[in-house]
Amino acid sequence: MTAEILRIHPDDPEPELVAQVASRLHSGHVVALPTDTFYGLAVDPVNLRAVDRIYEIKTRARHKPLSLLIGGVSHAYELARGLDTAFDRLAERFWPGPLTLVVKAGSRLPLRVTANTGNVALRVPEASIPRAVVQAFGLPITATSANLQGMPECTYANGVRDQLGDKIPLIVDGGPTARSIPTTIVDLSGGGSSWMILREGAIPTHEIALTLQR
Repeated sequence: MTAEILRIHPDDPEPELVAQVASRLHSGHVVALPTDTFYGLAVDPVNLRAVDRIYEIKTRARHKPLSLLIGGVSHAYELARGLDTAFDRLAERFWPGPLTLVVKAGSRLPLRVTANTGNVALRVPEASIPRAVVQAFGLPITATSANLQGMPECTYANGVRDQLGDKIPLIVDGGPTARSIPTTIVDLSGGGSSWMILREGAIPTHEIALTLQR
């Protein structure tokens, strides 16, 4: 299998091409597409066979949950439980953008997506292509980086092709990603006022702290 390359305009995604991507996702396929940080692997998160395929492609440890791209804060309230003021402040300040928030998963999400942790990592992307795909698909999509375990993340479609071109059916080429720094990951799953930086990335820790201290 050699991946098909589908070129989509990064700022003004063509609806008919976005619909093709959504159709592939509905069919259970794995699709690589650009986000605002790196290229990611998208699948339907409630299709467990597709979710398993991501772990196989990346040789990713099964105890690591997959992050999800969502369309907005309202989607987070549908997918998570126990969201509080800390979540609202961070989401209002940094979404859409390179911030991933780890929260308690609601009952709609399969345990396999949470890697049996009961938590889910959510992000509203800034990039136009993944936002258009989420809207057309009607559900969140996974967003784990499109690279093999231990290999560098990809900022160009050609990099994805070189690493994964024989493992996935479709790569969306939306040009270079806007950043080459990963998202900042903040864990809010402890509830109350507790929070923890799991990875400092595009958003510095002090900006997170200042937002939560307001």
